[in-house]
Amino acid sequence: MAQKPVTLTLVDREILNSYSRFIDGLGRYLGDAYEIVLHSLETYEHSVINILHGEHTERKVGAPITDLALNMLEKLSETKEDNITYFSRNKKGEPLKSTTIAIHGEQNRIIGLMCINFYMNTPLSNVLEAFIPKQPGIIQSNKRENYVDNSDELIASALENVKEKVMNDGTITPSNKNKMIVCMLDDYGIFNIKDAVVKIAGLLNISKNTVYMHLRNKGKGA
Repeated sequence: MAQKPVTLTLVDREILNSYSRFIDGLGRYLGDAYEIVLHSLETYEHSVINILHGEHTERKVGAPITDLALNMLEKLSETKEDNITYFSRNKKGEPLKSTTIAIHGEQNRIIGLMCINFYMNTPLSNVLEAFIPKQPGIIQSNKRENYVDNSDELIASALENVKEKVMNDGTITPSNKNKMIVCMLDDYGIFNIKDAVVKIAGLLNISKNTVYMHLRNKGKGA
């Protein structure tokens, strides 16, 4: 039996709002070859509550749910799956690779759908543009990101990177090297990790009280 429109609770609405903010970022990351649509199942007549790159299917906020989306919703309800990937076409007959993802609210009800449609006629050059640096709205960074297996590796890796910068900076006096290392690690949020003070102290061969002293002095603007 097909699912009927649902009555949304305050929690349900907050969940959908969080997805709406999520797809804004996802759309920027993927680029304009992807249409991303957020449906609320509170009403089928105006289910689209957020959409990015709607030019591929000529839709905008306030558009109704599609017959195919309703069919995918029925399949999701029947199979108890959370997503379905399939190929479809827009009204112009242009090919799309699509996925429909169920959004669950209170009491595990499906309250919305996130649909991602890749416009397959997009020139390869346009697709590759999404992976080229210096795009508007995208922060440029040459910083290395540390992919590690546990918090100990994260702390040690962050320390190694910061220590290399500080030790190679001739403007920092030797007596202030450890202080600057601790302050930079604090700026990165490393000391929000459990037992980071003790571990950093051990790796720097200083006492944890010295680490705390540097952190206190940093807070005073020293």
